[in-house]
Amino acid sequence: MKHHNHCAGNGSCHHDHSYSHDHAHSHSSLAYVRMGISFLLLVAGLLLSHYAGGLISGGVALVWYAAAFLPVGWPIMKEGFDEVRKGHLFNEFTLMILACLGAFLIGEYPEAVAVMLFYTVGETLQHGAVDRATGSIYRLLDVRPEKTMVVRDGNLTEMSPAQVRPGEIIEVRPGERVALDGVLLSPSAAFDASALTGESMPVSVDEGGEVLAGMIVEDAPVRIRVSAPYDRSSLARLIELVRDASSRKAPAEKFIRRFARVYTPVVFLLAVAVVVAPVCFVSNYVFSEWLYRGLVFLVISCPCALVISVPLGYFAGIGAASRSGILFKGGNYLDAIAGISGIAFDKTGTLTSGRFEVTGVDVASGTDEEELLRVMTSVERRSTHPVAAAVVRYGEAHGVAISEVESTKEIAGKGIEAIVGGKRIAVGNSGLMVRNGVECPPVIAECKSTAVFCAVDGRYAGAVMLSDLPKQDAAAAIESLRRLGISNIALVSGDRRQPVGKIASVLKIAESFGELLPEDKVRCIDSLKNQGWGEVAFVGDGMNDAPVLALSDVGIAMGAHGSHVAIESADVVIQTDSPLKVAEAVRIGRFTRRVVLENIVFAIGVKLAVILAGACGYVSLWGAVFADVGVSLIAVMNSLRIMARNQG
Repeated sequence: MKHHNHCAGNGSCHHDHSYSHDHAHSHSSLAYVRMGISFLLLVAGLLLSHYAGGLISGGVALVWYAAAFLPVGWPIMKEGFDEVRKGHLFNEFTLMILACLGAFLIGEYPEAVAVMLFYTVGETLQHGAVDRATGSIYRLLDVRPEKTMVVRDGNLTEMSPAQVRPGEIIEVRPGERVALDGVLLSPSAAFDASALTGESMPVSVDEGGEVLAGMIVEDAPVRIRVSAPYDRSSLARLIELVRDASSRKAPAEKFIRRFARVYTPVVFLLAVAVVVAPVCFVSNYVFSEWLYRGLVFLVISCPCALVISVPLGYFAGIGAASRSGILFKGGNYLDAIAGISGIAFDKTGTLTSGRFEVTGVDVASGTDEEELLRVMTSVERRSTHPVAAAVVRYGEAHGVAISEVESTKEIAGKGIEAIVGGKRIAVGNSGLMVRNGVECPPVIAECKSTAVFCAVDGRYAGAVMLSDLPKQDAAAAIESLRRLGISNIALVSGDRRQPVGKIASVLKIAESFGELLPEDKVRCIDSLKNQGWGEVAFVGDGMNDAPVLALSDVGIAMGAHGSHVAIESADVVIQTDSPLKVAEAVRIGRFTRRVVLENIVFAIGVKLAVILAGACGYVSLWGAVFADVGVSLIAVMNSLRIMARNQG
């Protein structure tokens, strides 16, 4: 897929992803032919003028160089007139056209051709660099196979993934890429998930586990029951999010566009001033000499280096992050993460594995343990929370019978209220017990493990204690953030204060907050900002994290097992469950911002220096065009460093 980016001096950049590869290739081939014709005619004209001056002079010279000018000049003139018809009078094309026409007017024919020829060369090379950068991103992401094998009537049939319906079974052979999301039916299998996560280590999936489109089967053929249509797969959503990301502009991009709208008409006025103003204070004023200086001013003032390289810098940053399994939903978020000075983490599934295991059971007097587990397991089956899943696993492992649950009501951040066998059951945290007026034993309420309480008809029936350990790289992730200068780190969770504090202590996180409802997490982040934390990011993965992900300065979701609501609410999605990727996202954001600022300072600095030199008569049109093209190409190459740095 090719990406064409035409940036006008009014700051409007038009991105068109609808070009086919063949169309783009033929378009660039034609541009090279036109440049070749102009170059040969220009060189021939210069040689003939030098060695046979009589042949190329007067009207013949005008016609000769006009013929050299038109192959490269006519497409630019058409672009310029199109922009003028749209109401964009001041644009980079009219800058070049006026400079060239002025050069023809004063008899500087070779320089007029050179201005347009080298401007076209620079634009072609820049667009080639943009095409390669954007094309590599889409090739990286759009790895969905065009065909897949479907099991129908006991036979394997090859067909387009778009024709496969949820519930059908597909077979994928070793080395082939999975086309659709689904559930593994084979006993177990290893998959290469690097296209989705950026991680080179194979992922092991057991029977019944989730398999995502884009994964590659490693060892043996597998069968997968499709769970989502082709256009709703994880990879399809990822591709769509990356495509949408280019439309969300960073502050620097918005500034450059506003700057260009004002800058270009000012350049016209200053160029006129360079030509006209010296009449008042130069005794030997020669119009053609000052007109030439004004033309140099126009050429070097072209803002294309900024309007091309700055958006390209952010797009390269988005591409570099996607290679590492980090999805930024826009250049604005890439810029925002570079400026954060504080970060708050959710606990379960973010810094901890989320794989809870029951470590103890407390049973109230008069209650049978098997009966307690039966009730709790029956109710918790209605929840998708990791803690509930641990209770269900424990109950099933002890062979408890499952009772029919007549009705359930989930209380956000607290637990579930239900009717089982005509009795009112409440299963959840201490907050749910308070809501139901249930008094729990202090020794259980104050323990440092996570506890799930159960009340029957308003009386305490028992509780199970669970433990959840930090992820292997959680401590390294916190240390990496501190090395980046982010010392304000907090742990916030809906879990009880004691286990939250225990995990915070293990990870050496000074601030920890527990027993928070979704709205409490939002208030907690606001409170941290009011304490002088500055811009604060939040990292989470659950449905209850969606409000704080949406309202924090930067919302970062763990995407491997995170809820779809959290992923949709976040600004940044980590395609793995590794918290180390958070620090990597900050590094990419900061490097991108630094490169973009380098481009802005370099382009403006060089242009100001050459503008002043040109106005004083020290730079020719040849020098002006080389300076303009050179600045643009250097800025573009500097932007591509972002992707090169993160290739590995």
